[in-house]
Amino acid sequence: MVEAIDDSTALVALSHTVFKSGYTYDMESLGEVARAAGAMILWDCSHSVGTVPIDFGAAQVDLAVGCTYKYLNGGPGSPAFLYVRRDLQDSLHNPIAAWWGHADPFSFQLDFEPVSGIRRFHTGTMPILSLAAVEAGIRHVVEVGVEVIRAKSVLMGEYLIDQWETHLAPLGFGLASPSDSHHRGSHVTLSHPEAWPIARAMIERAKVIPDFRTPDSIRLGLSALYNGFVDLHTAVQRVARIVGAGGHEAFANDRPTVT
Repeated sequence: MVEAIDDSTALVALSHTVFKSGYTYDMESLGEVARAAGAMILWDCSHSVGTVPIDFGAAQVDLAVGCTYKYLNGGPGSPAFLYVRRDLQDSLHNPIAAWWGHADPFSFQLDFEPVSGIRRFHTGTMPILSLAAVEAGIRHVVEVGVEVIRAKSVLMGEYLIDQWETHLAPLGFGLASPSDSHHRGSHVTLSHPEAWPIARAMIERAKVIPDFRTPDSIRLGLSALYNGFVDLHTAVQRVARIVGAGGHEAFANDRPTVT
């Protein structure tokens, strides 16, 4: 990747923690590479914010986006967020300009005049109920502290990988996430040739809720705020029993749109 960034690169856009494998990039070192090439860098922090310590200032990040329904606990439909480095805010254009980004939104002028600062990237009316839910979710993260959350998340990931090696690897499961916690976010992805029917059996039979990602990945998100080690042990034992008995085979031909 470093070799692909050169003086022809205008923008480097990466997921901080990759959605499928959980691989987590070194934000500071890649930022240095981008700046040396004269490029801006944009990070998608959807799978890291709230569970991996992030310092946009120290990493000299230009732009970042992310969601709030994962580790910020905002729930389904909660709004996304945008970060723009302060000295870039007035020089960048918002392609979806709308009235909350106007300098005087209640003047209802026919000509659009963007406000100075980060608010120019606002669009329409905010989803108030969703914002209220996000506020509560973020409050818990702040009260506990991301460093504390990360420490537990790392231990949970290591424990789950140990459980995989003992109980699931003999059943044909592979590890599709980095084993080194320094390069892994807060989800662990397992692979299996029959991942789809296993994922359905996990939901319907084991009452364990994973994500299936084509073609062969089962993703397990670990939220240190409300998941514990007993949850992980219970989940692995249930999955091992179902797969060992072939209970997933009943779901082999069942593939809905949402997975």
